[in-house]
Amino acid sequence: MAASTHTVTNQAPPLVDYDVFSADRVLVAAVERHLDPGLLDEAREDLSGFGRSAGSAQVQEWGALANENPPKLRTHDRYGNRIDEVDFHPSWHRLLGKGVSAGLTSAWGRPGGHVRRAAGFLVWTQAEAGNGCPLSMTHAAVPALRTDPALAAEWEPRLTSVLYDQGLRPAAEKAGALFGMGMTEKQGGSDVRANTTTARPLAEDGTYELTGHKWFCSAPMSDGFLVLAQAPDGLTCFLVPRVLADGTRNVFRIQRLKDKLGNRSNASSEVEFDGTWARRVGEEGRGVRTIIGMVAATRLDCVLGSAALMRQAVAQAVHHSAHRQAFGGLLIDKPLMRNVLADLALESEAATTLAMRLAAAYDDGGEQERALLRLAVPAAKYWVTKRCTPVAAEALECLGGNGYVEESGLPRLLRESPLNSIWEGAGNVQALDVLRALQREPGALDAYLREVGQARGADHRLDAAIKNLLAELADLDGIEGRARRLVERLALVLQGSLLVRYAPPEVADAFCGSRLGGDWGTAFGTLPHSLDLASVVERARPVG
Repeated sequence: MAASTHTVTNQAPPLVDYDVFSADRVLVAAVERHLDPGLLDEAREDLSGFGRSAGSAQVQEWGALANENPPKLRTHDRYGNRIDEVDFHPSWHRLLGKGVSAGLTSAWGRPGGHVRRAAGFLVWTQAEAGNGCPLSMTHAAVPALRTDPALAAEWEPRLTSVLYDQGLRPAAEKAGALFGMGMTEKQGGSDVRANTTTARPLAEDGTYELTGHKWFCSAPMSDGFLVLAQAPDGLTCFLVPRVLADGTRNVFRIQRLKDKLGNRSNASSEVEFDGTWARRVGEEGRGVRTIIGMVAATRLDCVLGSAALMRQAVAQAVHHSAHRQAFGGLLIDKPLMRNVLADLALESEAATTLAMRLAAAYDDGGEQERALLRLAVPAAKYWVTKRCTPVAAEALECLGGNGYVEESGLPRLLRESPLNSIWEGAGNVQALDVLRALQREPGALDAYLREVGQARGADHRLDAAIKNLLAELADLDGIEGRARRLVERLALVLQGSLLVRYAPPEVADAFCGSRLGGDWGTAFGTLPHSLDLASVVERARPVG
């Protein structure tokens, strides 16, 4: 019999064996809003089944094991042959396999595919974010490959397959394939036009030999990679297969794996090309334009990934507070804790609502929606990914010391939280990209104003924020130096307009009053006490 001094009381039960999708009212509402009614029943069933997997004890254990057992690089075999292989824990393969089978790489060819995939990506990232990299890169490679119809016909069926076929073999022999990407180099980073990797044309039309290095190459055990290199006519996009058609391995020397703050289960690598065979994608000298479709799609996945991390952090905080007694009552009923939880919930709901709206724009595909994406994706990527870390840190604090220990899962969320702000261009890169869209593509601003204008007249604070934003846009003096401020306002006004249109009144009121109306402090938990915060918290509580 256990000693009475070790009887455990007043501890929240683990948040496990629940449906991550159905327990998220905001996500469910977004799917119902953006999907054709004829697709809803099937989508709900698929996403609910996927949500039950993500919330299961088994998958949560897989996530922990994959994170605790990071990948290992093997440059040579026992005989001294160069093999450049990365070994992953079996849990990594199980997670990645389930992501592929759930369609997280197959959005482009099915009705409502982007909304369904976005919801699934948001659900699955909550189990373990590390496997999101190859899922994202594989999904995002499709628009770049479509610039070359022959390449797309060859590779797209493999990339959109729902079969995970691991191991290095010729892609033509596999039931499904994964893609990675290599753009940045040591000397340039985000300034990819400073790349020094060279591409020498070979005798066969469209084929080249690459020599150079990549400072960050994602998912190095993938079947193919889109990379940038300097061809005779300038920076060009290339497809580098890991294994050639005759079964020999392409020259793809993995120099080391990055030792990262978070995202530990995923392999990020430095690679060297030395006579590496490649196929040109698009025209010579138009590499950035060719690969930009992939970059835009992965940037949206950064928004989705951060929204997922925020959702899981808030769910854990609310769940804990709903079970933990302190000072004579449940934490969730204490006015100050309720304020903190409601503030976190607002940030999470705004992120999810915006991310799903952008996914729906991909499904629509019309000119107006494409123009909206041009401005809204970098703005959302800038703002939502930056909000992730303070949300994760505050949610961890809601659990007190329990949140600071590894078993709670919150430290893993916190370590992961800065990543999406850095991947696919850090904050300044996104802000400058917004400026380029404003200066070169007037249709993008018009589409944005049409979108936020649909909520005009519904909230005076939103109306004032739109007016102030227009005044900022009219003043181009020192625009680069204040780009971050401008992009932040673009994102907040867009989030506010969506919540006014789609969220319950108490959510929209609290968001507009704090984020747009200025009735807010500099830390979470500083909302006006007169708001209906209990309803905001209850909406964020994981149910079912």
